[in-house]
Amino acid sequence: MEPQGLVPHYSVRGRPRLTDGYWTCDRCGRSTTRIQAHWPEGRICFTCWFTAIHTHGICSCCGAVRLLPGPLAQAGTLLCADCAGIADDFRCARCGEENGHHRGKICARCAVRDDLHQIMGGTPTDPILLGLVDALCRAKRPESTMIWKRSPKVIALLRGLADGSIPATHEGLDRLPGRATEHLRALMQHHQLLPPRDRWLPRFEQWIEMKLDGLPGEVARPARHFATWHHLRRTCEIADDGGDTQPSVRSAKQEITETIKFLTWLHETYGRTIESCTQYDVDQWIATGPTTRHAIRTFLVVCKRDKLNTTVTLGHRVARTSPELTQDQRIAWIGELVTGTSETLSYRVAGVLILLYAQPLKTVVRLRREAVLDGVPMTITFGTHPVDVPEPFADLVRQLLRHRTNLRITGEDTPWLFPGRQADTHMFPDTVMHRLQRIGMSNLGARNSALNGLVIECPPPIVANALGYSHQVAFHHAELAGETWARYTGRTIRQP
Repeated sequence: MEPQGLVPHYSVRGRPRLTDGYWTCDRCGRSTTRIQAHWPEGRICFTCWFTAIHTHGICSCCGAVRLLPGPLAQAGTLLCADCAGIADDFRCARCGEENGHHRGKICARCAVRDDLHQIMGGTPTDPILLGLVDALCRAKRPESTMIWKRSPKVIALLRGLADGSIPATHEGLDRLPGRATEHLRALMQHHQLLPPRDRWLPRFEQWIEMKLDGLPGEVARPARHFATWHHLRRTCEIADDGGDTQPSVRSAKQEITETIKFLTWLHETYGRTIESCTQYDVDQWIATGPTTRHAIRTFLVVCKRDKLNTTVTLGHRVARTSPELTQDQRIAWIGELVTGTSETLSYRVAGVLILLYAQPLKTVVRLRREAVLDGVPMTITFGTHPVDVPEPFADLVRQLLRHRTNLRITGEDTPWLFPGRQADTHMFPDTVMHRLQRIGMSNLGARNSALNGLVIECPPPIVANALGYSHQVAFHHAELAGETWARYTGRTIRQP
C-alpha cells in the first residue's frame, strides 16, 4: 500500500548523458561524443575512464594493492593495469602514485598543489598553511578542490592567509565570514591545525549584538540581560561540557526575538517597561497574536527570578492537537522507505529510525558508526542499552555504512553515520526534516505514533531507557495512548 501523501523525490545528480554520440563505449555500451582511451577491450568513454583512474583496491588476479582500471572480469572483481593488459602508465611523474594523469604527466593532487601554491604566492612557510595545503590535496576527490578554489571568495581568503592580512586563527577567520571560511575552519580543526571551537556559540554572540543594535534603551536593556545572563551563559555551559549547542541556540533565538517584539510593543503602545508591565499587558499580548508569543514565558521567569518584575506570570502552553499517523499509515511509510526509491539512502534510513524508534531528528543526525553493531541480530544504541534492528531494515543500514554520503569532503574516518558537508560535522536536522517533508512524511506525526505504540507494548520506563527519552515524556505518551498501569496489571493477571 502506498503511503498517503507520498511525493517521490528523485535526486539525479550531474548533467544528462548524451545518447546520440558518434561512438559507442565498449565498456558501458553508451553512445558518446568523447573517447578518452583505447584499451584492450576497445574504446573507453570519459566517464568510464574517470571512474577507472579513481578505483583503488586489491587486484583480483595478482593480489596487489594498486589502481584498478581493468574491466569487471566477473561480478565484484577488478583488475590492475598489468593484469588487464592496459599499457598506459598511470603513475604521476612527481609523486609516483598511481592516480591517473590530470595535467600532462602529473596527477590531480599534484595539480591542485601547484594551483594552491600559485594562488598563495609560492610554497607557504607557515606550518599551519602547509598543513592546510596538504589537507586540501588529500581530499578523496581532488577535482572537487580544483573547482572549489576557482571561487573569487576562496582566492581572496587563501591569499589573505598567505600574506598575513588574515591570521590563521579563529579570530582571523572571523574577519571574513562565509561558507568558504567555515569550510576551511572545519578542515583545519579536523586536521588539528586549529584548536577545537564550538561553531554555534560565536555566531550566537554576533547575532545577539546584531539583534540589539539600534533598539531603544528601555527595550535593549532587559533584552540584553535576558540574552546574556540566561541564554548565552547556558549555551557556554553546554559548550564547556562538550555538548551540542545548536538546539539551545535555535530555541534561544526564538525566545529572544519574541521577547524583543513584546518589549517593543509594550514600549510603543503603553510607554511601559518590563518593570511597570502588568498581568493585563501579558494576557493581551498572548491573546492577540500567534502561539509563538508564548515563547516570552522564559523571559518572565527570569524577570521574576532577578526581581525585575515579580507580579506577572505565564503558564506553560499546552498544544491543542498532537499530530499522529494511523498504524496503517505508519506501516505504509516504513514499507516505502525500506523497499521504495522515493528518496536517497541516507534520508530513507533517517525516516525509518523515526518511524520505528521514535527518534527526534537531532538524535538521528548525531548517531555515530559505533552505535551500530552488525551482529546477529544487528543492534543500535540510542539510550542506556542497545535495541535490535529487524530485517530488512538492517540490510538498509548496512548499505548506508558502506555508502555514506559526503565522504569526499569529510573523509573516510568521520565518526558520523550521517556525515555533513563540512569536515568532522554531521547533517543538520533541518536538512533531513525538509527532505522528508518534501516526500510527504510528517516527522512529528511519525514520532508520536511510534512512541505511542511502543509505550503500549512495553512499560514506559523501559521504552525511555532504550530510546533515550526521559521517564516523564514516556509516561506522558502512555497517557495519550490510553495506557495505564491498571491495564498492565490486568494484562498480567489474565495471562496463564
